[in-house]
Amino acid sequence: MGIISDNLSEINNTLADNVTLVAVSKTKPNEDIMEAYEAGQRVFGENKIQEMVGKHETLPKDIEWHMIGHVQTNKVKYMASFVKLIHGVESLKLLKEINKRAKQNDRVIDCLLQVHIAEEDTKFGFDHSEIVNILSSDQYNSYENVRVVGLMGMATNTSDENKISSEFASLKNIFDIVKETNQQFTTLSMGMSSDYKMAIEKGSTMVRIGSSIFGLRACAIR
Repeated sequence: MGIISDNLSEINNTLADNVTLVAVSKTKPNEDIMEAYEAGQRVFGENKIQEMVGKHETLPKDIEWHMIGHVQTNKVKYMASFVKLIHGVESLKLLKEINKRAKQNDRVIDCLLQVHIAEEDTKFGFDHSEIVNILSSDQYNSYENVRVVGLMGMATNTSDENKISSEFASLKNIFDIVKETNQQFTTLSMGMSSDYKMAIEKGSTMVRIGSSIFGLRACAIR
């Protein structure tokens, strides 16, 4: 057993059965991913499509790949044949493109709408009313190859735990309200290495953890 395997075991021991762990493998070599894979991890998240495509081509095919970074519409075609879940959808234009490319590959691609809950301007996302408008729109309901299954959000990068807790609670509240009229909503993705335990307390069903599994990157972001 190596460090990555030990880290995974330690984290998994803190997760409830209803919480999915996405191992954030961006910038990490295949050897590190395989150590996690051999320890039983099957869900991995990447933030660059080109890097994810390369890993998909060379690593075991039962890996479930999640796209967790900002997505450009002109790049969707490269991952449409295999991506399992796209976390950061923040425009109807992007949903339209995902639907188009999924149809070409005879697939239905699951997506999460990104909600803006943090103070930083660098964070993308919708507000509550925009989410309601999209999900009730004729345009979205005409899409047969894309399915919005939940929400995703990132808290402010701060040491103020009260603020982080409040932002997670706000996202959970939006999720619960929208879920009342959208029964396909099963996933609330919030929480990373530094705050995932708090996110789970607030109702997260999916956490994205990188550095706590693989170690710090050169430019680590939580």
